[in-house]
Amino acid sequence: MPFRNRNEAAGRLAASLSAYKGLNPLVLAIPRGAVPMAHVVAKALGGELDVVLVRKLRAPHQPELAIGSIDESGAIYVADYAERMGASPEYLEREAEEQLLTMRRRRMQYTPIRPPLDPAGRIVVVIDDGLATGATMISALHALRAKGPKKLVCAVPVAPPSTLTEVARYADEVVCLEAPEAFRAVGQFYGDFPQVGDDEVIATLRMQAA
Repeated sequence: MPFRNRNEAAGRLAASLSAYKGLNPLVLAIPRGAVPMAHVVAKALGGELDVVLVRKLRAPHQPELAIGSIDESGAIYVADYAERMGASPEYLEREAEEQLLTMRRRRMQYTPIRPPLDPAGRIVVVIDDGLATGATMISALHALRAKGPKKLVCAVPVAPPSTLTEVARYADEVVCLEAPEAFRAVGQFYGDFPQVGDDEVIATLRMQAA
């Protein structure tokens, strides 16, 4: 088992990102699982913590399978296999609207007293607890690139090699601790992989703000 839990994975990620220590990087977590990890990384690097809100677009009848993703602005990334999975343009429109509403509710929950931190001109490190298809990370990186960061880094504990190749097209640097060929799901690489709830996300962000 590569990682005992998210905390161990976050500590190892922070060590791999040590070149950015003291440069005040903006560390952005993809909620929810990555938020406590990004908190560890931001603290180790002396950076700021925030969330980047993106949602996967779910395949018809297979909600665990991502066929694309959408960011807060409404920009959509659709995987080339989406149509083969039965996703019509009408289905994608409905799914995108549902996920956009979810993101708007979460932004009101997570950072109700301030807007998202501005990535313009900054080193931006985007954290997730692992990648499967990479659709959500790609959407996050695409959205952030449009905001003019100085450098855009994707940092994850684990992902399959094919996904890393695809994600690398959207980032200036990709940091990944484990890249196994035999990959079924992110959770298989953690000994302890509990769900992270909204309450924990909100508490972590408040702690950072304080």
